Amino acid sequence: MNEYIIIKGARQNNLKNIDVIIPRNKLVVITGISGSGKSSLAMDTLYAEGQRRFLESLSSYARQFLGEMDKPDVDSIEGLSPAIAIEQKPLSKNPRSTVGTVTEIYDYYRLLFANIGIPHCPNCGKEIKPQTPQQIIQQILEGIKENQKFVIKAPVIRDRKGEYKDLLNDLKKQGYVRVEVDGIQYTLDEEIPMDKNVKHNINVIVDRLVMKDNIKTRLADSIENTLNLADGIVVVEVLDIGEQIYSEHLACIDCGISFPPIDHKMFSFNIPHGSCKSCSGLGTVMEFDYSLVLGNDLDLPLQDTPIRNIPGFGSLTGYFWQSLNQVAKHYKFDTHKTAISNIDPKKLHKVLFGTEEEAIEFHFESENNGFNNQRGEIKSSYHVVRPFEGIIPMLHRRYMETRSEWARDTYETFMNQINCPQCKGQRLKPESLSVLVNDLNISQLSDLSVKDSLDFFKDLLLNEQQKTIVKDVLKEILDRLSFLKNVGLDYISLSRRSHTLSVGEAERIRLATQLGSSLVGVLYVLDEPSVGLHQRDISQLIEMLKKLRDMGNTVIVVEHDDEIMRNADHIIDLGPLAGENGGEIVAEGPLKTILEAETLTGKYLSGKKKIEVPKNRREPNKDFLEIIGARENNLKNIKVKIPLGIFACITGVSGAGKTSLIIDCLYKGLHNLINTRSSRLNSGDFDKIKGYESIDKIINIDQSPIGRTPRSVPATYTKALDYIRDLFAKLEESRERGYKKGRFSFNTNAGHCKKCKGTGYILKEMYFLPDVYIRCDLCRGLRYNAETLEVRYKGNTISDVLKMTFHQALEFFDSIPNLKQTLKTVVDVGLGYLQLGQSSTTLSGGESQRLKIARELRKMSTGNTLYILDEPTVGLHAHDIKFLLKVLHKLVDKGNTVIVIEHNMDVIKSSDYIIDLGPEGGEEGGSIVIEGKPESIIGFKESYTATYLAKYMNNSSKSK
Repeated sequence: MNEYIIIKGARQNNLKNIDVIIPRNKLVVITGISGSGKSSLAMDTLYAEGQRRFLESLSSYARQFLGEMDKPDVDSIEGLSPAIAIEQKPLSKNPRSTVGTVTEIYDYYRLLFANIGIPHCPNCGKEIKPQTPQQIIQQILEGIKENQKFVIKAPVIRDRKGEYKDLLNDLKKQGYVRVEVDGIQYTLDEEIPMDKNVKHNINVIVDRLVMKDNIKTRLADSIENTLNLADGIVVVEVLDIGEQIYSEHLACIDCGISFPPIDHKMFSFNIPHGSCKSCSGLGTVMEFDYSLVLGNDLDLPLQDTPIRNIPGFGSLTGYFWQSLNQVAKHYKFDTHKTAISNIDPKKLHKVLFGTEEEAIEFHFESENNGFNNQRGEIKSSYHVVRPFEGIIPMLHRRYMETRSEWARDTYETFMNQINCPQCKGQRLKPESLSVLVNDLNISQLSDLSVKDSLDFFKDLLLNEQQKTIVKDVLKEILDRLSFLKNVGLDYISLSRRSHTLSVGEAERIRLATQLGSSLVGVLYVLDEPSVGLHQRDISQLIEMLKKLRDMGNTVIVVEHDDEIMRNADHIIDLGPLAGENGGEIVAEGPLKTILEAETLTGKYLSGKKKIEVPKNRREPNKDFLEIIGARENNLKNIKVKIPLGIFACITGVSGAGKTSLIIDCLYKGLHNLINTRSSRLNSGDFDKIKGYESIDKIINIDQSPIGRTPRSVPATYTKALDYIRDLFAKLEESRERGYKKGRFSFNTNAGHCKKCKGTGYILKEMYFLPDVYIRCDLCRGLRYNAETLEVRYKGNTISDVLKMTFHQALEFFDSIPNLKQTLKTVVDVGLGYLQLGQSSTTLSGGESQRLKIARELRKMSTGNTLYILDEPTVGLHAHDIKFLLKVLHKLVDKGNTVIVIEHNMDVIKSSDYIIDLGPEGGEEGGSIVIEGKPESIIGFKESYTATYLAKYMNNSSKSK
């Protein structure tokens, strides 16, 4: 096999026909400033071609079920292995997906509990042991009343696929007459329909009895036959009451409860066999929250609360308000005048949750229900005395009854997810939760952090037989838990839902999963695995990357982190700049070569260039934003004071509670306080927020996509295209033709190409081969119709303009002030290399976030806006971070407050104020370790951030 991966003529996106030689079975870092072509080389060329070759090796039948893979724009690639990408994207939004299921550790937990778990009675908690046939018979005799009819069934098939024709024939030969298939009874002489691809349950009807004094002998024979037929299981159905399972294997004699045989399916919350019946294995249910229904202002009367925004509750003359007004009259208050805070709490509780047995006199009137002699209308009325249902029960009933998606979505804005009352959030049936290993059930074990789970298994005491049974299972569990610990995720629990993970956590979980798979000879491509990692945890990540390499794999990492680059075997530096000015290899080789290179990366790595410590920092004024009693997730009931009018940085190791504090509590809580007319957000657990009165707006600039279709482009998002369309519409040629602004939109019928509808390409279905996107032959990929493209500004059509980068457009439109200012804000945030008409779906999370910053910079600022950014340095080179910091300081200089959650030391040292959370992640985090100016905290040894910050501050000082 080749010692190198040899790429010739790579031209994907902005790559300049480059040739690259990458050593195999090494740790290779691809670096460069944003837009220099890193992802184009790593993801769009290497990974894409590796995937494409794998798919092309499959049969045409198999390929029809798989997605398309376009061939990268490259002449040739030699020595390429099967490729796996570990990208920055969420794991799954499915609420059933957890860390345990994604890493497959939970599957091994299920095997562990199925093999060595000890069942206990869900009622009394005693250990459950097998029953004898005599005990089963005695329980049946004692549990069924005289003259009651009951049926004895043998469950011969449970949740298995098949048609079972041979089984049914054998049963008929043995003399049995009836069977019950999936709850329906048949005689064995009938043709019984069964789909072989569907799971079935088959019970043999062994006997039908009436409870009498003289049936013990017959009952004993029937029970014996049933136990033999169904491998020790008996199902007894008492007519009009229900079924009871008895087992030779497992039963509680005191409570009369029998267990089905324990198997791994019993511990799955994704199938009915194991999941809680109440929540279907989700662990949560939706419930109306009266605080959301009534709103924040308890000095308002009921008629002025958010209740009026709920479907069916808006009209004051409708049934609901007629009812509520009469309830209010009964309790001597007025829904129009009495403040909620002045209503007796006991009476308010009855209004909200119902009057139960207390009856109230109601008189209802309705119009348009008949005719009179003058207007054709009369009023009908009726009188009734009954209890009042209550606002919350009424809402719940209507929510369950509605078929309107819009109404359901509206109802859900007044609801919160709560733990399922039946399973207490543990997702499983009582029988499954009663199986214990070392006094913990499978849900309790999953709730432990990775660190505590490792301690649990290291201290697990097993006898020799148990050790033999679960030896391999325990090895897999310990290996996978260790991998999670080594990528800095020891604070995470296996029960944590996947959608709550940050993109950095999700990427490291994928890395840990790949380490657990033990693949060899694979090309791994990782997109910035250091995202979300504190400097303390980088060394562990590096060890994991080296371990993946040492297993016999080629590991290619797109990365900017200093430490990872310094530990790489080979570095490829792309540039020199971004977009059209990038796409070239400016340096490559071992670390020594890069340090000596006169490239941006080389200069920052060698210390020739650096981000300096600010000479002056803003002083906190007397205004503070105060969060009191923050308890969300692992926060320890903390009180946090954040100065307003400055650049504040929230720091701490992964899992310290930064996102819980700033996003869940502060952002969502403030949103609900300030934006009272918009939809409420489900905020975190805290007591109150003080000092927000001077804040006019709160904006969370996150990394979510700015558009989800190819029609969304940066020019439309930043409003630059509005100015451009205005300009083209005012041209003399446009006025003569009667073209308005809408003519120059590729989303309108007037302007866009009739064939491709403004997309510039046509989708060609290849059926047994990958579908192909071909350039529209009518508009030649220009999006617009020919007539629209006849209008030119300075010799360029609007399609030509959309092909320009923001850098080029800024120079081209230098004489148009409003447009120039809009374009300049995009260039100022380091995105000048993006094309105006580039599809927004191709942008990274970091690029999307900076476009949002650019749009905010363009707005007329009143000051008094609170900006929140979660790791804005994702995907940024040190040179890009320099630009970003200028932009953030510019926002603060306008009188705003900027709060950044960040691990990057260059950003932290450039802030005015630091609040460090920790000291560790998970349960050992959630406290304030230290806060203050960067200079005031660097000597504090209990803070990991302060320890690493000292090094960066000292380096900057030495360079002056």
